[in-house]
Amino acid sequence: MSGVIGCPACATRNRVPVAAAGAPHCARCGADLPWLAAAGDADFAAAVDTPLLVLVDLWAPWCGPCRTIAPAVERAAQVLAGRLKVVKVNVDEAPGVAARFGVRGIPTLLLLRDGRVADRQTGALPDQALLAWVQGQLAAGAPPRT
Repeated sequence: MSGVIGCPACATRNRVPVAAAGAPHCARCGADLPWLAAAGDADFAAAVDTPLLVLVDLWAPWCGPCRTIAPAVERAAQVLAGRLKVVKVNVDEAPGVAARFGVRGIPTLLLLRDGRVADRQTGALPDQALLAWVQGQLAAGAPPRT
């Protein structure tokens, strides 16, 4: 499965796969592309297998706070294109992923580094707080928590 992302630099539409080596770049101008992917139980491991920091958004369509933070999650992918991958997981359709991370409330946001949890937030964050949280983890380059 792949998605189509418009290049923020030249507006060319690019197909971006759920899983790939490296980070996506525009086929026309070479600019870094925001990397947003939807994953479920079957393809989650492949989706988070990247050297980039991964922001996992565990959400459900019926969850008001999940819908509230969705634009902030997408904005983080745009602002941090080339350094961050966002993987959205609908917990109703991927109960295995939710169980793996012990999700008891949504929205739950995870930052994964090398497939391991580096940090976690439960509940909606304001737009700037979410971006600052992710940028802090990028700047720190902190090793994952066990």
